[in-house]
Amino acid sequence: MNNIPVQISRGWKEYELIDTGGFEKLERFGSVITIRPEPQAIWKKDLSEAEWEKQAHVRFIGSSPRDGKWIELKPSPDRWTLAYSLSRGKTLTFQLARTKFKHLGIFPEQCLNWERIDEELSAMKSPEKNVLNAFAYTGGASLAARASKAQVTHLDSIKQVVTWAATNLELSKMDGIRWMVEDAPTFLSRELRRGKKYQCIVMDPPAYGHGPNGESWVLEKQINALVEKAVALLDDSEAFLLVNTYSLGFSSVLMYNLMRQHALEGDVVETSELCLGDKFGKLLPLGVVTTLKRG
Repeated sequence: MNNIPVQISRGWKEYELIDTGGFEKLERFGSVITIRPEPQAIWKKDLSEAEWEKQAHVRFIGSSPRDGKWIELKPSPDRWTLAYSLSRGKTLTFQLARTKFKHLGIFPEQCLNWERIDEELSAMKSPEKNVLNAFAYTGGASLAARASKAQVTHLDSIKQVVTWAATNLELSKMDGIRWMVEDAPTFLSRELRRGKKYQCIVMDPPAYGHGPNGESWVLEKQINALVEKAVALLDDSEAFLLVNTYSLGFSSVLMYNLMRQHALEGDVVETSELCLGDKFGKLLPLGVVTTLKRG
């Protein structure tokens, strides 16, 4: 654990991180170029401010940490689609839209996790591949797991994003995902009481949040218990757990220690920093990925 590996995505055909700096990022999603806040881009921009605005179609201006508005710099759609092709051949298609939270419905750096999920599931010997994707948002990991013919349960506390994920499944010309609108810790506790086992669990918990019935979620306070439950739900002979965390100051060493504490003898625990690279060689850190592999 002396050296934490870095996973770097430099985008794909339909996505590109053009420049970063000044607490913002300049990105291309298909034919639409956006400027959005990025608290980790503490360095200077390589391109001038004039060049950023010349390239961009829209810019998000935050009025609070969780709200803001889009400023249109040139005509562009407020909804469009973006495709990502897994290395094993299946294409995942996402509907993008401008939200008041600055998000567009996709986190491009997660393509590295989609590839890993597809790879691990495809390599499993077990004919039964039950997958739980918790805090699943618009379903990138769910689509990747379903592309591997797994039986997928997609879990999120917000009904609108579950509906969004269902749209992405349809756009990707797939079906067969089980949709759940529920608080993740509550769901995992119930699955434990039922004696349920999963061959793969994926979790991408936010720093803060609320369940559909007002349940409070604070990453630092509840991640330990959540990981403990997830490990207990894993199949005893062959399983894969992936936890993605994005919270300022939440280190990879912290997640490694936590995961290793709950792992069984023989489980392999790994952690890495997940980054996007811009055109000028700057790396933008966008979370910590911690995995547990069994079997």
